[in-house]
Amino acid sequence: MTFSLLARCPDTGRFGMVISSSSPAVASRCAHARAGVGVAAAQNITDPALGPRLLDLMGQGLSAPEAMARVVAGAPHIEFRQLMVVDRAGRVAQHSGARILGVWGTAAGDGVVAGGNLLANPEVPRAMIAGFGTTGDLGDRMIAALMAGRDAGGEAGAVHSAGLLMVDAESWPVAELRCDWLDDADPIAAVARAWQVYAPQMAAYVQRARDPRVAPSYGVPGDK
Repeated sequence: MTFSLLARCPDTGRFGMVISSSSPAVASRCAHARAGVGVAAAQNITDPALGPRLLDLMGQGLSAPEAMARVVAGAPHIEFRQLMVVDRAGRVAQHSGARILGVWGTAAGDGVVAGGNLLANPEVPRAMIAGFGTTGDLGDRMIAALMAGRDAGGEAGAVHSAGLLMVDAESWPVAELRCDWLDDADPIAAVARAWQVYAPQMAAYVQRARDPRVAPSYGVPGDK
């Protein structure tokens, strides 16, 4: 039902995740990230509590593999879950239970992990890692990875929702872009377009939150 990629940018300390699915509002249930801690995916037959649980454990000092082992050992119905995580040191971990739906797979690189279920073919996660590349802006690279997964076959059926989530090193999500349902259009393209519009403005929105006195003009009627 889902394919996704999680990553840490070693240059900025940002964490991010992209995801797409045939299910509605996939990012609202499956994508979890916390500034300075990590990023976690909880997908397949989803328990949305497991993503925050992984982040809580890493916030307490556990590595990604240690946090994953703790959750897998203690969570009920873990055989239905597909979990992935990246920690502040760029370490990754994944769990794919014995009752994952359809064709599934995962792949990992330096500070990045991708995975999916009900895939068109098991090569999709590897295609996402390749599409993510090794240099450039984290958001651009994640969008490229999501498109690479789609172009490699993506999910076995049509996808209807997609999302991008990104946190920086010290604050709230700096980007949370979602397309929660499209019947006859590409939600990945919609999220890519939203990122194209938002990316040049992202730093200004962060500055307005931190100190609006020195932020760029708002560009709205009544702004002086």
